[in-house]
Amino acid sequence: MSNPSPPITDALISNIRNQSRCLVAFSGGVDSAVVAKAAMEALGPNHCLAVTAVSPSLAEREQQIAVTVAKQIGIGHRLIETHEMDQSQYRANDGQRCFYCKSELYQKLTEIANKENFSAILNGTNSDDQTDYRPGLEAAEKFNVRSPLVDCGIDKKRVREVAKAWDLMVWDKPASPCLASRVAYHEVVDPKKLKMIELAEDWLLENGFREIRVRFHAGALARVEVSLGDLGRFLDDHFRETFLSRLKKIGFRYVTIDLEGFRSGNLNTALPTYQINN
Repeated sequence: MSNPSPPITDALISNIRNQSRCLVAFSGGVDSAVVAKAAMEALGPNHCLAVTAVSPSLAEREQQIAVTVAKQIGIGHRLIETHEMDQSQYRANDGQRCFYCKSELYQKLTEIANKENFSAILNGTNSDDQTDYRPGLEAAEKFNVRSPLVDCGIDKKRVREVAKAWDLMVWDKPASPCLASRVAYHEVVDPKKLKMIELAEDWLLENGFREIRVRFHAGALARVEVSLGDLGRFLDDHFRETFLSRLKKIGFRYVTIDLEGFRSGNLNTALPTYQINN
């Protein structure tokens, strides 16, 4: 395996080396995995810790991936419970839901940092994320969370290049944000809906789909997104009937297939333009 481009990795490692000890907000996705690996390179295993938030919005498969990736990197790893579901603002699921979720996470991380003498909290935000509507970035600013990938001007493409060169197992893993991001805005978020989404996506993954979203809309309607190349599978009568049966057993009343295919973050199109731009 070739080494990643020295200017990129040297800058990233140098950025983190300025800290004496750091926490990494660790989802197990490619972005936070690269930051965790860089923290290990910069500070060593005794001076960094990866922390993963566990709540109903985290799919069990994603939790297991986070545990496995942390072991591959060799970084210390801690699972903590977060309680964003207790907040009425979070459950209401307006355009600021992610702010309340990340605020809960960063509050917990701040408590750990203060108690255990960590000098910084790092996240996996990359430079491309700044062009999308992400209220969680406001929470990061509020809690003084640092974004080394942004500091170094590293976008998603380069993150994957670094992860591949470092031989991280998630270098080509599709993005998989929290389950709550699948619930249509202003549709109340609750654990039952999140579990329905998780079970439906698990079934699709087990049947060979890779880029997927199962969106939960009013009336227990599932709007399923898969890559355009996989749409044809739903034309097969046996597959379609099996799929419909499975989702209705899970609890969905209606099932639709989005003919535009998989589009990360497309629920943001339902938000007013002024809310996205401000």
